[in-house]
Amino acid sequence: MMSPHPSALPIGLIGLGLMGGAFAARLLRAGFVVVGCDIDPTCCAAFVKQGGDSLGTTADVLRRCDRVILSLPSHREVAQVVAESGEALRRGQIIIDTTTGDPEPTEALARELAVRGVTYLDATISGNSAQVRDGAAVVMVGGGAEAFAACGDVFAVLGQETFHTGASGTGAKMKLVTNLVLGLNRAALAEGLALGEAIGLDPDLTLRVMQRTPAYSRAMDVKGEKMLRSEFSPDARLSQHLKDVRLMLELGEQAGLPMTLSAAHREILEEAEAAGLGALDNSALIQVLRGLTAKAGRP
Repeated sequence: MMSPHPSALPIGLIGLGLMGGAFAARLLRAGFVVVGCDIDPTCCAAFVKQGGDSLGTTADVLRRCDRVILSLPSHREVAQVVAESGEALRRGQIIIDTTTGDPEPTEALARELAVRGVTYLDATISGNSAQVRDGAAVVMVGGGAEAFAACGDVFAVLGQETFHTGASGTGAKMKLVTNLVLGLNRAALAEGLALGEAIGLDPDLTLRVMQRTPAYSRAMDVKGEKMLRSEFSPDARLSQHLKDVRLMLELGEQAGLPMTLSAAHREILEEAEAAGLGALDNSALIQVLRGLTAKAGRP
């Protein structure tokens, strides 16, 4: 095991699921001391096995750490953690929120915490849990420049590249914009593969040809094999992306921008979720485009 990070100060991690577990792996491998918690005992056990220190509550983590990473399903869970934190959340702390959330509540939370002397960074991640583990993710951070610089050592471990996007809330906005394009790339790939199968083309050859043409996107490398093999163990769950797409559409409505492609994407994801595919990898949307949702379920 590597020696502790030179600072020897623990990094807190609230939320140890797919993405949180990947953060933990990266930080521990880099020599950070990491303390964390999760409502799922299985996630806590996996965290301890990696070398982390699992604590009982979010307040315990906040009391121990000056810098705390949040990896939670939505802004609602983030708000709940803050509301229940009490005096454990204290002046001088930096909260690094990696949740893909609604930018408006994100901005409001930053203002609320600032009154308490706590600095908030919306540090969203472009990349799934597997890409985070491989060091291939990109970090997009909204918030004060001073706090952004103070967490540079953490961001350098979590991603291959980090962008300071501007004021609080801009990290959340940038994540939704990038996820919009990423999700549509994935949906287009799924529809293309489904059409190739339906008209009798060799599926493996179809994917290889697309990867060598101007149709190429990185979604082909990350999701192509999963779609071809119907192997949907989750790197990023379908229901989580549906949540993001709904947020994108809300932003578009607020901006007066028609979002025809994203609206169609939402319908596909909602059909997949209704068919029981929500907990599977987001590549499982191909089952809708194959017309297989009546037979949906875990493969």
